[in-house]
Amino acid sequence: MLKKIKQSKSEKVLLIFLISLAIITFSSFVLIKNKCLFVQKVDVNKLAIKNKENFVVMNVNCGNVVIQLLPEISPKAVARFKNIVVNKEYDDIAFHRVVENFLVQAGDLEFGKKGNINYTYIGSGKSKYGLIKPEKDKPFDFKRGSVGFAKSKNGDMEDSEFFILLADAPLFEGEYTPLGNVTHGFTALTKIKPGNKSEYVLRPDFINSLRMLSEISN
Repeated sequence: MLKKIKQSKSEKVLLIFLISLAIITFSSFVLIKNKCLFVQKVDVNKLAIKNKENFVVMNVNCGNVVIQLLPEISPKAVARFKNIVVNKEYDDIAFHRVVENFLVQAGDLEFGKKGNINYTYIGSGKSKYGLIKPEKDKPFDFKRGSVGFAKSKNGDMEDSEFFILLADAPLFEGEYTPLGNVTHGFTALTKIKPGNKSEYVLRPDFINSLRMLSEISN
């Protein structure tokens, strides 16, 4: 007859430790593999928005981000942005510059396209529409969720690149042209892959699509 061998106290503690370590390791693996696990999804068809012509929806890896555009503040810049959106030219464009906990930047139509990224020149690409002058005269509070046009590499002009702030940046007022503000889905922006102590992100995340709200909602 086999005798039942009792575990010592130290053996029980070691077993509990190993089980806890396995649980923590597995949980960490799941969270790393699925960074969108706790991001609340935005269903644009459930949003009560009337003036849809001034709203756009940007789909990224972790869901939809809804942006309200402000043509009353920056009419020419918003018109340019809308034109690019309507022509679906922001689709599959990289978030090539991401400063963790500060901003995400995308919109290089020439060198930031998925499958054809040029890391040497990304951030300096041009659109086919030409440069436009900034609209910085009207007061605008650049805060968390604010969207603005980035300056071109050719000086104080703008083209197609834009940024979204992940934190307040009061010093941006009077320096950049405002486009609008994020109204829904901000958390999805915080999950976009940041740069690793370099100016531009290697193997970046991309804009899946960017559409006018009126085009995709009921």
